Amino acid sequence: MPVVCPECDNPLDIDVDDVEAGEVVTCDECGTDLEIVSSDPLELAPVDDEGYDDEEDDLLDDEDEDDDE
Repeated sequence: MPVVCPECDNPLDIDVDDVEAGEVVTCDECGTDLEIVSSDPLELAPVDDEGYDDEEDDLLDDEDEDDDE
């Protein structure tokens, strides 16, 4: 069964032997960055750049507060 982009349903040509979970691929049709959630079976999920950056900033803020104590 071919893998399709979860955003635009474009068929994606991904060699499952050459990818690992955590890698990011880009859909040629819509340009969405997709993270490989699982390589067996192959599962993709859109990368949430905004949420990731916010979490990282929050973690940095928490570390800064701990240093002040």
